[in-house]
Amino acid sequence: MTSDGDGAMFSILRPEQVAAPLVLDSPHSGRFYPADFAPAQPPERYRRAEDMHVDELFGDAPALGLPLLSARFGRIYCDVNRAFDDLDPSVLDDASGLALAPSSKARLGKGVVWTATPPDGAPLLAGPLSRTDYEARLARCWWPYHETLARLLDETRRSGRIFHLDLHSMQPVANAMHEDATGSRRPDIVLSDREGTSAAAGFLDAALAAFDGLGFSLAVNDPFKGAEILRRHGNPAAGVHSLQVEVNRALYMDVEAYGKTAQFADTRQRLATFVTRLRDWCARA
Repeated sequence: MTSDGDGAMFSILRPEQVAAPLVLDSPHSGRFYPADFAPAQPPERYRRAEDMHVDELFGDAPALGLPLLSARFGRIYCDVNRAFDDLDPSVLDDASGLALAPSSKARLGKGVVWTATPPDGAPLLAGPLSRTDYEARLARCWWPYHETLARLLDETRRSGRIFHLDLHSMQPVANAMHEDATGSRRPDIVLSDREGTSAAAGFLDAALAAFDGLGFSLAVNDPFKGAEILRRHGNPAAGVHSLQVEVNRALYMDVEAYGKTAQFADTRQRLATFVTRLRDWCARA
């Protein structure tokens, strides 16, 4: 296994030999906050946005013959699963000339640069976000991450096809910064394909089958449908098949204290079994 990346911004763990045309990426597990990050909230607030330990949960991927790309920067600093223009112009000190397109998530304070902290949307920043900082974060984090993922998908292709798992975690219960109803309980695993647009149906079916017998409760496209990474990279017509995987944090961590629980090793092992089964399907597909 070898590792490479762009300094502190992201890393790629590569297998000694690629076993199948399948790439994994973890865009939200980063815990590095650059010096220009100046939050008005303490770490126990803003770190709640991280998909903590997801890179470790799927850390067996290189030993299974699969590359794993992981962001090292905190999601709240720059969210690569949002479009680069997904920002409310009112949060910038100068939005003149910018063609921004804020989504409903940006209006909740979690656009490409977050401006609010979970669970209740308390302001992350003491004042307006500097336009210079916004543009610098795109240049330092957003564009390089997407360019690296695109290259990794391209170089891992076989016979014109590549499969991709975009890895995330979710709170067990929806809060005020989520789009599903506050208090809604989530299943163990949510698989998403942007309502059938980011992957051929066969890949979703194979992923569902790979979870069979592992003891997880499953849902598809509810409450998550997949976001910018699937929209930007998933292209079944071009042979790129992308699925988003959300893992319930209650399966492996204390969602309030942030530490791993005794279930972590078991959950990691079951997810490794899932990845192994799906790898074997991709190798045959």
